Amino acid sequence: MTKELRRLSFVVLVMFLSLFLATSWIQVVDADNLAQNSENTRTRLDSFQIQRGSIIVDGAAVASSVPSPDRYQYQRVYTDAAMWAPVTGYFNPVLQSATGIELAFNADLSGTGSNRFFSEIERILSGQPQQGLSVELTLDAAAQRAAYEALQGLQGAVVAIEPKTGRVLAMASTPGYDTNALASHDSDAVNAEHDRLAADPTKPLYNRAIAGKMNPPGSTFKVVVVAAALASGDWTMESTLPNPARYTLPGTDVQISNAWGGTCGPGATATIADALKLSCNIPMAQLAVELGDEQIRETAEKFGFNTEFEIPLKATASSYPSDLNAPETALTGFGQGQVTATPLQMAMVSAGVANDGAVMTPRMADAVIGDDFAVHQQFTDEAFDQVLDADDAAALTAVMVEGVESGAATGARIDGVDVAGKTGTAQNGEDEPYTLWFTGFAPADDPQIAVAVVVEDGGGKGQSGTGNELAAPIAKKVIEAVLGR
Repeated sequence: MTKELRRLSFVVLVMFLSLFLATSWIQVVDADNLAQNSENTRTRLDSFQIQRGSIIVDGAAVASSVPSPDRYQYQRVYTDAAMWAPVTGYFNPVLQSATGIELAFNADLSGTGSNRFFSEIERILSGQPQQGLSVELTLDAAAQRAAYEALQGLQGAVVAIEPKTGRVLAMASTPGYDTNALASHDSDAVNAEHDRLAADPTKPLYNRAIAGKMNPPGSTFKVVVVAAALASGDWTMESTLPNPARYTLPGTDVQISNAWGGTCGPGATATIADALKLSCNIPMAQLAVELGDEQIRETAEKFGFNTEFEIPLKATASSYPSDLNAPETALTGFGQGQVTATPLQMAMVSAGVANDGAVMTPRMADAVIGDDFAVHQQFTDEAFDQVLDADDAAALTAVMVEGVESGAATGARIDGVDVAGKTGTAQNGEDEPYTLWFTGFAPADDPQIAVAVVVEDGGGKGQSGTGNELAAPIAKKVIEAVLGR
């Protein structure tokens, strides 16, 4: 063989190997990405031949597909549509649109993802019709119904979490909307309904549980500030702070007061325990200044602040900003100023305290399964961060229990159950309605549920409503549903 021929043979071999590697990459490694590309018309048309998998809660389908006489062959149908809308979202093949779990698990539900590859080969060889995979969610149907019904007539949201695992048990947002109307194959009707919902001033398309309008967490954030103090090692629940009836923010002439205008108890000083139990603003503002914004932000971030979670729904990051000055830091001591939070985030705060100071990453799915119940993907618990040691978490829990028994959060009391909780009544501007909050967990000695509730627009009461009056009773109903009471 001549030198030139050997060189040519080598070049051909390299080209062949390059082609082999490229096709292997496309067909195996990158196949799922290509299949899910919105520009892939073939995959979209093929998906019409496949009966979309179900979304399952407690063994029952909350979203399923039924035969349809049009070219799309199957119509998506939702049970208790408005109640489950923040979770399922909707799927519409006509408009090529999807939201919620329908979007997050589209590859599996549509039967076009890599999880389905080998089972589809077997199905094709056997001549059986194609069918997408189903998704089993972590949610508790009783908790979801309790949350949704308790929120009726309000603009608000509820998130409940299993503290030890991070499994989401409830995610409700009101006002809701009919996902069946947005899944219709009548594109004109769907567009008209979407435009109507988008123009509604109450924003029913918002999932207030994880996104939408970001609210100040008010006094529920005091749990984070107290956790920061305990984690520093320099403070205990019995540490004291000055107890004036008015407090001037550092370096300003702006004064703040406690909600009732008086002092935090009768003494010249107030303990951190009393400040949390009674929900006193002044001691917490002073504590925040003593700790500094960096210490508070570090603790807040261990609870999940400043992190955008995908659970798998995308949750807007709750915010504790950097580089706050002393008066700004003082305001965050009672959840005002520049700090904002979602109900998901505040549920994570309570769940972390409940779980001996360990925060778990929230998740909404347990498994992806086939129609033969074979598990194609199993989701596991994942630790997010450790905020407190077990002793400090127990000390914080004890004061949160006192807050529900005889403090500022009595609206969440349940006979025979120790509930740990904290309310919040957050200001939004001089003439704006308050945002009302509750976060807590139960039973305190063996936590099964952590919950957060937000009620926007003052619950229709402007600046006269409170978190204890409106948000805490909603949390109570969700806790009772999970505990079977």
